[in-house]
Amino acid sequence: MSTIFSKIVSGEIPAYKVAESNDYLAFLDVRPIAKGHVLVIPKEETDYLFDIGDDAYMGMWMFAKIVAQGIKKAIPCDRVGVAVVGLEVAHAHIHLVPINQISDLNFEKPKLEFSEEDMLAISEEIREAISKVTHG
Repeated sequence: MSTIFSKIVSGEIPAYKVAESNDYLAFLDVRPIAKGHVLVIPKEETDYLFDIGDDAYMGMWMFAKIVAQGIKKAIPCDRVGVAVVGLEVAHAHIHLVPINQISDLNFEKPKLEFSEEDMLAISEEIREAISKVTHG
């Protein structure tokens, strides 16, 4: 079964990408709980995070670390919070969310809506910040 995330990886569904490698993809959540809320996924579809092979699992977290460093540079926040819920889409993913207090990481609060123009601008800001993190 192909998830919405697999369709993003294959290009069937567009996404506001912020980083990509051969094995992983990071893109803006289209139903974010904060400005700059990013999802990090393995390109290979695996339902449950803890079913991913060890090397791919560690690689995903290293990729997420770089993305989080870019988010922190691009979006004013105290920290980039991390959450793995795993119930929304049957494709392992990590939420990276700019936060200033613990309640900012509440997935039950109303989702934010940004215009396409805003989403493009946010994704570009994060992409540029990641580029600075990885290329000095």
